[in-house]
Amino acid sequence: MKNNSESLMEIISRYKNRVPVQVVDIAHEMGIKVYKSDSWPDHISGLIRKDPEYGGKSGYAIYTNANHPKTRRRFTIAHELGHYVLHRDEIGDGITDDALYRSRLGGSLERQANRFAANLLMPWELVIEATNLDFDTVDKLAAKFEVSRSAMSVRLEVPFETGPDHKVGD
Repeated sequence: MKNNSESLMEIISRYKNRVPVQVVDIAHEMGIKVYKSDSWPDHISGLIRKDPEYGGKSGYAIYTNANHPKTRRRFTIAHELGHYVLHRDEIGDGITDDALYRSRLGGSLERQANRFAANLLMPWELVIEATNLDFDTVDKLAAKFEVSRSAMSVRLEVPFETGPDHKVGD
């Protein structure tokens, strides 16, 4: 398995044409194992770390909070994949992210990982295509892409407070 950023983006491109994007499959193809931990406090969402014992072929493992909703775990995995693709040299023995996406990395790198996750889980082309296929509310789009209503609201740049029947573009 190649481990440079170009080959990692090739892996991602094979998965970005169908929704929901299968982030666990992407991680596995990159040689990263994914685990759920059921003993974490609620404010810890996940982490990626070099893990010689439990890591995949790449030597890395992603851990998510099993107590969080599936949509949250999917975003966490995508976020940690962002760190792997963009900031692998900074990972060391672990980057831990809490519910506010904070870690020992600076805010700029966290925002990059969040943008990466949003682009991975909600590719613009597929969001636009879905809105043309009658997925015309934040709730319908969030369900289709298996992301939280909040994440989809941010992606669409619409207020989160809008009701479930709010049409995209209104």
